[in-house]
Amino acid sequence: MASSKAPPLKTLPPNQTLYINRLNPKINKRDLRRELYMIFSTYGSVLDIVALRSDKMRGQAHVTFKSIESATQAMRALQGFEFFGSELKIYYAKSKSDTLAKLDGTYKLPVPESRLESPSAATASGMTALQASVFDAPPSNTDAAKSAASSDGKLKPLASDVAGTKRPREEDDEDSDVPMDEDEDEGSAMEESDDD
Repeated sequence: MASSKAPPLKTLPPNQTLYINRLNPKINKRDLRRELYMIFSTYGSVLDIVALRSDKMRGQAHVTFKSIESATQAMRALQGFEFFGSELKIYYAKSKSDTLAKLDGTYKLPVPESRLESPSAATASGMTALQASVFDAPPSNTDAAKSAASSDGKLKPLASDVAGTKRPREEDDEDSDVPMDEDEDEGSAMEESDDD
């Protein structure tokens, strides 16, 4: 008789991020994240838990640990664990999590498909379309840009409507100084309380 189990998935290399599926989809997202943290943090430092409620990701979560050893220990201990009425299936994640990429400096912002354009000379030179639109743009036509430098290289003063006015300095009269009020009982000794 043939086994009713599906063939095993391709074995992924150990990773700090675990992929968990077969989660109960009826659990509130905040409660799910809290419960997953409570369970998985017993095996090591948990850096992040991603549990999305979209139709595509319902019943799934990613748990990111600080070390691969902690992730491996948690995966071995909790494989098949009964969690809110369903048995957990835990695998190593296919790719590095965004949290880890941000920590080690390799994170790259995702570019929305609407911003993707046909390759140009700017993108061929290593700049993205967004960078090219910012850095290859013509200079602005502001008064400050026009009057910043003259043809002889010297700075010209800005137009009077752009330049601010300097406040006059307030002169202090020595006669206007008022001495600070002194306490009336300065010379008298402190009173002792009878509460002792």
